[in-house]
Amino acid sequence: MTWPQALAWRMRRQLLDPLGDASAADVVRTLGAVPAQNDATTELAISARQRSPLPGELVHAIAEGALVRTFAFRGAVHVATPEDAGVYLALRASSRMWELPSWRTYYGLAPSDWPAFRQAARDALADGPLTPAALGDTLTAEPAFHHLETVFADNPWSLLKALAWQGDLCFGPSRDGQATLQRLDANPRWTGLVDLDDAGPRAVESYVRAYGPTSPAHLQYWLGEGLGVRRGHLRTWIAGLAERLATVEVEGEPALVLREDLEELAETRPTATVRLLPRYDQWVLGPGTADPHVVPVAQRADISRGANLVVVGGVVRGTWSQSDDEVAVAWFDDAPPRAAIEREIERLSTILGRQLRLAADPR
Repeated sequence: MTWPQALAWRMRRQLLDPLGDASAADVVRTLGAVPAQNDATTELAISARQRSPLPGELVHAIAEGALVRTFAFRGAVHVATPEDAGVYLALRASSRMWELPSWRTYYGLAPSDWPAFRQAARDALADGPLTPAALGDTLTAEPAFHHLETVFADNPWSLLKALAWQGDLCFGPSRDGQATLQRLDANPRWTGLVDLDDAGPRAVESYVRAYGPTSPAHLQYWLGEGLGVRRGHLRTWIAGLAERLATVEVEGEPALVLREDLEELAETRPTATVRLLPRYDQWVLGPGTADPHVVPVAQRADISRGANLVVVGGVVRGTWSQSDDEVAVAWFDDAPPRAAIEREIERLSTILGRQLRLAADPR
């Protein structure tokens, strides 16, 4: 098969063509996780995959526990369903970074200190969310952890990530513009970290389902570089899924798909659908901006720095920016028909709740 055919199928799986009727939580579940350092960008990434997006649905899904906001891939903040968070956090925690000599020296915490430190953090959050500073004040009031006072005053985030990876806390609702942290087990849908032997195959299968046709190298990028999974573990999980996976050739390149998806993939035809996606969308972060089938090599630097994406038929063909009520589009090469861009800008207007227009002829 060809890459245009393969990317058209991937767009279908990621609810980009055709658009879906899935809830915000279901969109996130489909993608595995969605970057969430900026609520507006996260909402746009989700809404871009919904036929009729609902304003405020993301915030509501987090508030009711259908989604959790925590540290995940590459240590960045993501939203995921509680079930998927249990998988990804288990993979991240399996490296036990907090036991490295550098961590032990810097934080003054031996492996044997962590159970008490974790319990102290959970106890501090028992009555509800706290800002990182307030959590630090409570923890460092205990003699055993008083030495961490300068850490919390300077930059506590790496230490807090280790607590998040072990399932002790996640982000709570913002308070006066400040982040808060809350116990993850306060979420009634949270069932804990998944056993590693189960989490690994589930993560591999989830990625292949959403980002296939793919390769072991892409899985290494997603789970190895993203969550610190060891190569040996990844090879074992892929081998263990031999009955579930199939290999296809995409323009001569071997690629993995789920066996159950072979027929649908073979019947898929290329698409010329245009989509305006936000910066750092999973469409490019999933396979990585180094994937030349999705991001042209010459434009990788701009996309990696956070440009908004114009995707045509699955390939990033340009970037877009908004100023007041205008959307400017910069093309890498030939532009599609103006009408296709204007339709997508009209969709963007609906999502953002303001009337937008094309700044100039994209040709």
